[in-house]
Amino acid sequence: MASYKIVYLSRKEIESMGINSSDVMQWVEDAFKEKYFKRVEIPPKPGIHPSNGTFIHAMPALIQNFDAAGMKWIAGSASNPLKNLPYLTGLIILNDPETGLPISIMDATWITAKRTAAVSAISAKYLARRDAETISIIGCGVQGRSHLEFLSIVLKNLKKVNVFDVVYDRMLEFESFVKRNFEFEVHKSNSPKEAVQGSDVIITATPILKKPTPIGRIDWVKDGGLIMPLEFDSYWLPETFSKVNKIYTDDLEQLKYYQALGHFPLMKEVDGELCELIVEKIGGRNNDEEKIMALNLGLAISDIMVAKKIYEKALSKNLGLLLEY
Repeated sequence: MASYKIVYLSRKEIESMGINSSDVMQWVEDAFKEKYFKRVEIPPKPGIHPSNGTFIHAMPALIQNFDAAGMKWIAGSASNPLKNLPYLTGLIILNDPETGLPISIMDATWITAKRTAAVSAISAKYLARRDAETISIIGCGVQGRSHLEFLSIVLKNLKKVNVFDVVYDRMLEFESFVKRNFEFEVHKSNSPKEAVQGSDVIITATPILKKPTPIGRIDWVKDGGLIMPLEFDSYWLPETFSKVNKIYTDDLEQLKYYQALGHFPLMKEVDGELCELIVEKIGGRNNDEEKIMALNLGLAISDIMVAKKIYEKALSKNLGLLLEY
């Protein structure tokens, strides 16, 4: 049997490519357009949960028109930061859609950070108030930084960032990050409630827990606020999901899958999917008083689309380690 090569790309090599955030947003939006026209295959992601604070998920996807096929194998552990390890780690395997042969293995952490923030930014483009000036970021880690990066692209009037983290030093590091890269005012909050109150867009980027003890309250959120949880139902109290005026998700079938597992017991009827907003099949915000939630649980089409684009760029730049298969 003939041997062939697989391209391995480390996080360092991916970061060295200088990929533009606006490009990532466009790739992700293209993936969601393909989803709307049913030219993708994305089964609900199965997972295992070795402990309350640890999950490991398999996320396969196919995007037909882009010849993009593969799987992300992603893990998160709430105890990792205490060990000086990243909360999220993982790999992406790309396959040739025709033969099924693996063509690339690459780091998934950079892609996960960027594509997650891109999905949130696209959601904010359709669901946030047009005059949004203040955002809250609860959890000042990798996702907090990448979300500020991407939200700054779509929120043209952004002026202030309210932050909160249970570890004070992380707020200091986040403040330093903002001062190096932006001109926004940073307010280090004494509590989550203080951080959320008065904000137009709220990002909660805390660990996903198997047995959560949520604390976020809908009455903290001002009229017109957009809530975007990244941790399923681990942060916001169950009634939050029924008391928002509108709720949108990235994939209704996946949401139903997790509801069948016991998540989101009090959720109201979903108003639509992100892909429907993107192609203007449905509308989003009707007025500046609606409290809206964008509940994006994470779709592999975003990861695999971005990974395929990175793989193509790596080939053009002769990057990556060739592994014999």
